[in-house]
Amino acid sequence: MRNLKVMMAFRGTRYHGFQRQSNAYTIQEAVEDALSKLLNEPVTIYGCSRTDTGVHANGYCFSLQTEKPILPRNFIRGACGYLPDDISILSVEDVPEDFHARYSCIGKEYLYRIHNSESKNPFTTDLALLYRRKLDVSLLREAASYFVGTHDFASFCTNCTKEKNTIRTISDITIEKDKNAVNVLVKGDGFLYNMVRILVGTLLGVNEGRFELSDLDGILAARNRLCAGITVQPHGLYLNRIFYEEPSALHTRKENF
Repeated sequence: MRNLKVMMAFRGTRYHGFQRQSNAYTIQEAVEDALSKLLNEPVTIYGCSRTDTGVHANGYCFSLQTEKPILPRNFIRGACGYLPDDISILSVEDVPEDFHARYSCIGKEYLYRIHNSESKNPFTTDLALLYRRKLDVSLLREAASYFVGTHDFASFCTNCTKEKNTIRTISDITIEKDKNAVNVLVKGDGFLYNMVRILVGTLLGVNEGRFELSDLDGILAARNRLCAGITVQPHGLYLNRIFYEEPSALHTRKENF
């Protein structure tokens, strides 16, 4: 049995997230249907992460098992032929049998895109958050530094009452600006539900004067979702990169959003 590691990109606008649902169209359903036609057998894929409705991905990983001897080039071409135009297979490779897209993941990087302008951009209306206030990028960078490191992020999680462990490590937050485009890149070992969207909402709250820099440590310490900023809209969020150890060092880890 072959174990395949597959990378894909998708535009999540018309999908209700990654995970298959009985009452909504999802990325998983679209991909499994396409691969079942390609391989001429029922296919189940295992994704690296859940994503919300409207969230996109530049580099999403899933794994699957098959006995079919299809070549990587033919897999990519064939899958892309069956998939809708808003989902694309980027690469495929054989990996050890203990590799699992979700459990072997040791880190993720999310991107949040902001279109900072009085005018909307008709080419990014479902791909970036329209934010009309002037952004003080230097202030945002200073505020973001408060969240780098290992913290209890319970204040930055929606419906975390069932989450046993809300401690996560953010290794880096980078904020880039190019004319009207502002990109927030957040890299960490794992993320709670809506964590990146709430972090960005809190940064925007600092920009608007609703929070002072001196408030941020207290927001973290409160472990109370009501203390942090808004949950910004999903269409600006991208799962940007997934990090894995070398195949010889793969090991099982608990899922983090």
